[in-house]
Amino acid sequence: MSKPNRGLGKGLSALIHPVDPAPAAAPPAATAEREQPDSGTTTALEISRIRPNPLQPRADFDPQALDELKESIRLKGVIQAVTVHRTEDGMYELISGERRIRAATEVGLRTIPAYIIEVSTREEMLELALIENLQREHLNPIEIAISYQRLMSDVGLTPDDVGKKVSKDRTTVVNFLRLLRLPQKIQEALRKGVLTMGHARALAGLAEETMQLRIFDKIVKKDLNVRQTEKLVREAGKTAAKPRPAAPNRYDSNVTDLAEHLQRVLGTRVRIQHHADGRGEIQVEFYSDDDLGRLFDLMKSIRT
Repeated sequence: MSKPNRGLGKGLSALIHPVDPAPAAAPPAATAEREQPDSGTTTALEISRIRPNPLQPRADFDPQALDELKESIRLKGVIQAVTVHRTEDGMYELISGERRIRAATEVGLRTIPAYIIEVSTREEMLELALIENLQREHLNPIEIAISYQRLMSDVGLTPDDVGKKVSKDRTTVVNFLRLLRLPQKIQEALRKGVLTMGHARALAGLAEETMQLRIFDKIVKKDLNVRQTEKLVREAGKTAAKPRPAAPNRYDSNVTDLAEHLQRVLGTRVRIQHHADGRGEIQVEFYSDDDLGRLFDLMKSIRT
């Protein structure tokens, strides 16, 4: 009888493994550390562990586009991972993908695919967030212009640097930045799609705000296309133009070189008007109050 008992005991011990109490005694922090996915990997993260980006560059979220994204997620899931970075408390901070987070949350998903990267400074995080949004999200022209401007004012990039970061030429970057000088009424119309980028670029060519608003009203009332708008702008420019004496040719190359040097130093567009009598003026562009503050601090730091 003893042999069957030993066999039975052996069989039960093979099926029921004793629980090792050591893992339960391990500190929670160590367990959490083992569960943290590595940077440079894509993994499924609980949405509750992802905080919003405090530097979110995007301001407008089209409800219709969000509804379309939700329907897509219901049918196919989240195809493109959001980008996050790990914080010191073991949570994650969103860098790009707020539309996907919002849509996934409203659909009822508890997890979302996330690509994890390392970020060392707030400036680096802002730069990544701006560039990720510019490359991946459907931004309106004003959002793009604000993103370019923040890369310059908050990160310290020049228009040339911005162009290289987003694979655009410098002229394209400057044309977007010019939109921020338009009246708020026109900027809002551009945000909502009432105006196209072509309309806005034409209006930005006018120096006077009153003229910009006057032509804008005509565009809306008469449903003018871009060519018609450009014609109106040219006619308005001829009326408002005042002839100025041209600078002698011998100064042209020196003035151009000086303007380009100042643009590199100040990180913004600089124009130099040099008249025949030797007088002139230097125009330094800025695109927001923050940008003006940046230029002021830069000029104040120059030692005399």
